[in-house]
Amino acid sequence: MGADRFACGTIFNIQKFCVNDGPGIRTTVFLKGCPLRCPWCANPESQLARVQVLHVSAKCFHCGHCREICPAGAVDITEGRVRIDQTKCTACGTCVRECPGHAMETEGEQKTVQQVLDIVLQDRPFYEESGGGLTLSGGEFLMQFDFSRNLLLGAKEEELHTCCETTGFIDPMRFGEIIQPLDTLLFDMKHWDADAHRRATGVSNELPLQNMKAAVEAGKDVLPRIPVIPGFNNALSDAEGFTARLHEIGAKRCQLLPFHQFGENKYDLLGKDYRYRDVPALHQEDLESYLAVFRQNGIEAFF
Repeated sequence: MGADRFACGTIFNIQKFCVNDGPGIRTTVFLKGCPLRCPWCANPESQLARVQVLHVSAKCFHCGHCREICPAGAVDITEGRVRIDQTKCTACGTCVRECPGHAMETEGEQKTVQQVLDIVLQDRPFYEESGGGLTLSGGEFLMQFDFSRNLLLGAKEEELHTCCETTGFIDPMRFGEIIQPLDTLLFDMKHWDADAHRRATGVSNELPLQNMKAAVEAGKDVLPRIPVIPGFNNALSDAEGFTARLHEIGAKRCQLLPFHQFGENKYDLLGKDYRYRDVPALHQEDLESYLAVFRQNGIEAFF
């Protein structure tokens, strides 16, 4: 069955000329929605699957007009800080249109498969030269299953290389279906231990590990990627735990992603507390001993 190019999805960014999201030069499409709630998330605006409103405090006149005009009563101002209750906000756009300081912005927009492909295909010559293509990211692209599947099918109809960044948190039967048009999977591993994974993200790691193993056994190009987070999974004993899981899965290599603070400002835009505020970033030189554990255990680890 061919792609439904009129299928719609909610996108929050399309980034061109990406070189860290799969092989070659790529266009990465970021989809909204994620089943995990990682407290270090660098894209917290991606967690809700729908369009949402953000508040830019640097532009705010502190006039309170947004609270007065919100038809859903979703805006609150406490100690001079504007907060938007996303459980009430309908993203109607009233505050965005009427804010005198233009401090309210929407995050996310609806696009069809064809509209996304039109943008992606603008750079076909770069993909052909570099071995690149389309990458789906997020959020978690699996949250918009039908749209993502149609987008991947459309990309294959255009003879593009396809890649995804995923947590793998989905029913195994659906996972088996959606990986068929995928060439490469960049697979997040948050923690090797199920309980620790659940405490931090809200879900167990059992489904992700099961699906990663299935992708490896299906012959897909799978690259496990471990975000190394201070106080969560950066102990040498954690490195040992990860290597054991990787051997169980049948993966022979992995990429380490040192913790960074690139997403810190986004929590302010969302009016959300950020648990990792002021936590120092990690650098490659901080993780040499950590990296060595993987290599000593037969896993080709790299940054």
